[in-house]
Amino acid sequence: MEKIYERVSFTSKTSPTGYCPGCGHGTAHKLFARALEHFNLRDKTVLVYPVGCGGLAMPWINVNVIGAAHGRAGAIATAIKRANPENFVISYQGDGDLAAIGTAETIHAANRGESITVIFINNANFGMTGGQMAPTTMLGQTATTAQSGRSLEEHGAPLRMAEMIATLDAPKYVARFALHDAKNILKAQQGIMKAVELQVKGEGYSFVELISMCPTNWKKSPAECANYIDETVLKAFPLGVFKDVK
Repeated sequence: MEKIYERVSFTSKTSPTGYCPGCGHGTAHKLFARALEHFNLRDKTVLVYPVGCGGLAMPWINVNVIGAAHGRAGAIATAIKRANPENFVISYQGDGDLAAIGTAETIHAANRGESITVIFINNANFGMTGGQMAPTTMLGQTATTAQSGRSLEEHGAPLRMAEMIATLDAPKYVARFALHDAKNILKAQQGIMKAVELQVKGEGYSFVELISMCPTNWKKSPAECANYIDETVLKAFPLGVFKDVK
């Protein structure tokens, strides 16, 4: 007998997620879920999750989900979209996943102009595994693997993924937003809507970077994290649209 899976609501659970208080992942999930609902994409969406904090939302988003090996979400998303071009494919990754072990998959999917939508969470550290230094850790920022702070001489400068991807010819839309206050969240929602719409129209690759709080590993309260983003993080990672091919 065939088993029928009913989808009663967009979210499959009503209990709280497993994210730390003040974390930006929950806000990011709300924003892209709202975009999928707006374009009526629930039943045709395939969401590719990484290894890391982002994967904690898998039980709460009521769409088709595939978990990728660490860093490989770009390759998995490419395969799914090429095999099933009628599906809407979204890759959701953190900075340790996308910008560290997954750099090759990320850059080459963007360079080929794969028709996928990438949402990149930048909280400047490896969040799930205890706050190790990530490619996005800022100069002077401490981490469990850089206890005196990131050093330019020893570790190099932080990677600015949005700016890097914007230099490639194929991507159609590349932008960076922040999730630390209502004004910036509204701008992030508009950017995600645009990125989703581009794939709906078959116009190619889009990349949205979201600056997110990490109160646990930053060792700050949520309010302190918001101030830290304004006063420090956005100087290293300025917000804006870096590429928008009309």
